[in-house]
Amino acid sequence: MKEQTFTITAETGVHARPATLLVNKAGQFESEVEATYNDKTVNLKSIMGVMSLGIPKGAEVKITVNGSDEEDALNGVAEVIKEHLGE
Repeated sequence: MKEQTFTITAETGVHARPATLLVNKAGQFESEVEATYNDKTVNLKSIMGVMSLGIPKGAEVKITVNGSDEEDALNGVAEVIKEHLGE
């Protein structure tokens, strides 16, 4: 299992477009990919789950990956976050 915490710096937080990019990226991997915000954890492969978190600017989001390709999955998700949402 691998995990990393990211800070969302995008003005609009995680809205529909970047959430879709995250879900699409997570879906490319076999590993389980989860996002945790405010003590709520959802499957990062579920657009409804990601949107239900309501992640605003300044939020810290923990991404947890568990499975056969967890290193690649975490790197892929991290790339999307850094490019579109924060650091």
